[in-house]
Amino acid sequence: MRADKSAVAPSQNGLAAQWTEEELAEVRGRLASEIEELTLEIARAESEIASSDVTDGAGDDQADAGARTYAREREIALTLNSRDLVAQNERAIARIDAGTYGVCESCHQPIGKERLQAFPRATLCVACKQREERR
Repeated sequence: MRADKSAVAPSQNGLAAQWTEEELAEVRGRLASEIEELTLEIARAESEIASSDVTDGAGDDQADAGARTYAREREIALTLNSRDLVAQNERAIARIDAGTYGVCESCHQPIGKERLQAFPRATLCVACKQREERR
């Protein structure tokens, strides 16, 4: 428990030094707007996937069937990616609400404001992200 408490205290201090309430509200709004857009995109894609049946065109040759299967699998992959982005955005909003937004989840140091402005879903500082990618 003690480690958790010490991790929260620096995050609140680092957050206050980096972000104003207006900036946090703007980031929150941007994330919420993206969630709405992605949710609509997911619904559209799922509807399209459900309406297209791989067995359509039974008289088509193998190339046509393969192209349809590829397109369907690509659409499924894009939908899964969109779902992941929604989850990341929701997690970022939860961190804003908890007062831990802008704090690295690994080293508990502030994440650079420029990094978060470019990628508001970031959970790691640049150094920790680089370390993670080397693994």
